[in-house]
Formats: sequence, C-alpha cells, structure tokens
Amino acid sequence: MPTKTAPKKPAASKKSAAKSKAPAKAKAPAGSKAPAKSKAKAKAPAKSKAPAKSKAAAKAKAQAVTSANSQFKNFEPYKPKRGEEYMSDAQLDHFKNILLKWKGELMQEVDRTVTHMKDEAANFPDPADRATQEEEFSLELRTRDRERKLIKKIDSTIERLEQEDYGFCDACGIEIGIKRLEARPTATLCIDCKTLAEIKERQELG
Repeated sequence: MPTKTAPKKPAASKKSAAKSKAPAKAKAPAGSKAPAKSKAKAKAPAKSKAPAKSKAAAKAKAQAVTSANSQFKNFEPYKPKRGEEYMSDAQLDHFKNILLKWKGELMQEVDRTVTHMKDEAANFPDPADRATQEEEFSLELRTRDRERKLIKKIDSTIERLEQEDYGFCDACGIEIGIKRLEARPTATLCIDCKTLAEIKERQELG
C-alpha cells in the first residue's frame, strides 16, 4: 500500500512583503549648491576717517613753533677782543643784526600763517573735522598774536640800541652781559634783578 507524502509547505514569502523598502532619498539636482549660511553678525559699519589733524597734533605744532621763535638762535656768538669796550660799535652792530633777522623770521611766520589759513579753510561736513580745524586755527592765531607782541618789543629794543641805551639793566644800571643778551636779545634786566623780580612776582601771586 503506497505511503502518503505530506504536502510541502509553501515557501515563506520574502521579507520584502513584510517590510517595504524605505523610499530613496531625493537627490538634489546637479549643479545646485546648498544656500550659503547667512552670516551671524553683520559687518560693522566702516569707521569714519579721523580728522586730518588731531587737537594734540595741532597743539604740539603750535608749541613747537612758539619754542622755535621765542629765542633766535641763527647767529654766530660774538667773541669780544681783549680790552674791548662793552657795547662797542661792533657789539651794537652784532645785536642789531640779530634783532633784525629775528624780526624778519617772525614776520615770515605771520605771513605764512595767513596764507595757510586761507588755503586750508574749508567747510568740512563732519563736525569733528570742523572742530579740529577751528582748534588748530585758534592755536595758530594765539601763537601769531604772541609773536606780534614780540615784534613790537624787538622794535622798541632796536630804538634803544640806536639811542645807545642798550645792554644795561633798567633796575641797577650794570651791564647785562653779552651772553645773556645773545640768549634773550630783548632783555632789559640783568640776571640778578630778573631773578629778584620773579621771586617778588611769585610772592605776590601767593
């Protein structure tokens, strides 16, 4: 009698039926670039340019001009001969030349300032630039005002020199000295009287 064969079990269905494949990620079209990341911080606005000349520079310039013109140095020191009389004709000519040259240089500085202010005068849109220019002009004008007063003093000194009343102390009448006069040609007091006058002034001012 024939043996019964057990029916074959159907093959298990592939797992693809149980789990569907995940859809493929869509690819970005060729040639397209990812958008650039926006910068977190916007660029800081460009700093406005600093004024052409700061107050410090203008002040330093004015002080340099003042110190250069307060004492005239462009001369050869006088060497008196042995036994030469004080304030001889040669010495008077020496100091007259110093005073005239000093006055000439101061006059050139005054003219140069006027020309400079005319050339540099401009209506700057930036308030800081305008303020700096006004400060610079103010310093220059004050310096030139001091120089004009010094020119008047030089003129009066030249008059004294022509009257042969130059080189002697107004307080005590002694000789002021060639070296002191070369250091300050408009001096009217000897070093001792000048020192006493400064001490007295300090005491009065407290």
